[in-house]
Amino acid sequence: MAVLVTRPDEQGRTLCQQLNDAGISALHLPLINILPGSSLSGIADELSQFDIIIAVSQHAVTLTNQAVVDNISQWPAKATYLAVGQKTAHVLSKVTRQKVHYPQVGDSEHLLALKPLQNITNQRIVILRGNGGRELIFDTLISRGAVVEYREIYKRENIAFRSEMLVPFWQDRKIKQLVITSSGQLNHFISQIADEYLEWVLELTLYVPSERIVQEALSLGFKQVINTCSASNKDLLATLRSTETGQ
Repeated sequence: MAVLVTRPDEQGRTLCQQLNDAGISALHLPLINILPGSSLSGIADELSQFDIIIAVSQHAVTLTNQAVVDNISQWPAKATYLAVGQKTAHVLSKVTRQKVHYPQVGDSEHLLALKPLQNITNQRIVILRGNGGRELIFDTLISRGAVVEYREIYKRENIAFRSEMLVPFWQDRKIKQLVITSSGQLNHFISQIADEYLEWVLELTLYVPSERIVQEALSLGFKQVINTCSASNKDLLATLRSTETGQ
């Protein structure tokens, strides 16, 4: 039994190495490239305008921090910081040297339940994100009376692949499990699968980081979808290991 990991860049390579070290065969198929976003060049000068700063991913944090460093600037000390997941919070806390609030379950719904986002009338909030996504956070915070803005720190570029070449290879390598960590990547992956291979793909055990993506995957026809409740490599690895060992 083997796992197909679709996380981009270093995150995907690291997870594959961790799985292989644990005795679980893993292959890497990144579905997206991460490129600088349209708001990145000016973000270092804008951060001080906001009362609350929300980072939706590690990419948003690392690219923003590079812009801050290049600008010989600093993250604002008086802002309240939040992150969608634990790993993103850890990275954000490290670069800002500030306390970062995050939910135990790394999704939009649980982030919105955090105390710092309850009484926010007239608070200025920025969401550091990629090109699209996290509309629930934006809409909910607006409804609570905040002034909310997006900044596109990075953009995701889909990577095309030829399923007629890859699916037979995956079958030969006995791929039975699939890791996809975003809705956009899930839909892109399915769009690349030729009709004659779709039934085989939908029989794979799919691992996703939220209940929302679970429901989307089921609607696409996947038979077995497991919610890891987190997109961190640590939690993905723990879930895959427990599935492999049956514990």
